[in-house]
Amino acid sequence: MVKRSILILDPKGDVAPRLRESLDANSECMHIESAAKALMVLRNTPCPVGLLVFDSDSEGVLGEVELLVNSSSMTEWIAIVPPESLNSSSIQALLLTSFYDYHTLPLDTRRLDMTIGHAHGKSSLRRSVTENQAVVSSRFGICGESPVMRSFFRRLERVIDADLTVLVSGETGTGKELVAQAIHKCSIRSQGPFVAVNCAAIPGNLIQAELFGYEKGAFSGAIQRKIGSIEAADGGVLFLDEIGDFPMGLQANLLRALQERAIIRVGSVKSIPVDFRIIAATHIDLLDAVKAGRFREDLYYRLNVLHLALPALRERAGDIILLAETLLKELACSNRNCRAVGFSPDALQALNNYHWPGNVRELKNRVHRAVILGERRLICARDLGFDAEPKATEGQGATLEDARALLDRKIVENCLRANANNVSKTARQLGISRVTMYRMLSKHSIATSHDNL
Repeated sequence: MVKRSILILDPKGDVAPRLRESLDANSECMHIESAAKALMVLRNTPCPVGLLVFDSDSEGVLGEVELLVNSSSMTEWIAIVPPESLNSSSIQALLLTSFYDYHTLPLDTRRLDMTIGHAHGKSSLRRSVTENQAVVSSRFGICGESPVMRSFFRRLERVIDADLTVLVSGETGTGKELVAQAIHKCSIRSQGPFVAVNCAAIPGNLIQAELFGYEKGAFSGAIQRKIGSIEAADGGVLFLDEIGDFPMGLQANLLRALQERAIIRVGSVKSIPVDFRIIAATHIDLLDAVKAGRFREDLYYRLNVLHLALPALRERAGDIILLAETLLKELACSNRNCRAVGFSPDALQALNNYHWPGNVRELKNRVHRAVILGERRLICARDLGFDAEPKATEGQGATLEDARALLDRKIVENCLRANANNVSKTARQLGISRVTMYRMLSKHSIATSHDNL
């Protein structure tokens, strides 16, 4: 029979010995005294089930506890709390949003043993699903395990098999070119070329020659024939990045090439057939550009045959730490002077709390800078360019109403995160109507772009 591994976080050590004696003989227990140490242990040795013992001092370290629980996604946490702790609204909110279950002291060990068994089974199921998802992620070369990314990967699978034009939308830095490369690598055109053109980086007077090529003597300086990007993509994929910046005056030429699957080089009258799949990417709303007269409507519909919307990093609950640790491992392997082996608790908290306007590109830059400039084994918040000093705000000089508003916001954000931004589920869990839920989202300026019903 497979042993059940259990991590027991018991800062005072009062409960751990009794747990060791009373739990099923098939259980292997490891006692840890602090949340910071538990975080380091779990990073190197994942554990299916964790028992977290609350005591009279726990209220002061709830931030560390929350960081631990939310950063160890493969561990099912069970809280053990004194009955009086349940009077704390902060502890109530944490138990509700972040724990698999909770038990009050004195313990009913038989019931606890059953809960551990169920939690162990759920953890095994999650690991199996995650491993399957990891295979998909590695196949695409894109890292992500969050619900929105799993949904994105399923949609990407269907898009790959259809040899049609794809429009990839998403904020700057989300990885749109990675998606285009994944489509090329996994499709029937994988043996053909992948030609990328950044429409925003080419001057308007040169983009026609860049895309369509030109004949010798077509214009001053054309000393020899040049094959354009579309012709170079014959048999493969043409990736047009930042298609929203494509000059309005040349959009008709691009539309004709897409419709006829043929191009005419500058300075020639000969039509050259080209077999290519086009993938276009944009960080702007092309429909808005159409309405504003900056983008042709017929070209928009020609490009938007299949649409993939790449989520922003802040919407990918649970992926930020995964991406940061993956980037750290990659950079550490290529940098012999790297001393960092992980992230400190304050760095993990800063990574989770930051809004990430620059998305994955910004995350990569921050981790890269920390690897180059950091001098510790654990990267801290300051190494990542975050202010590690606490702001003189929350709770200091605040009114009771301010404190309640902060707590309300915290509870709603935690609950949203636990329910993958599903507003309806969050409202039901909090015991409020959807109308009240939307009112709270508006009041506290909490953004959620995935209103799953």
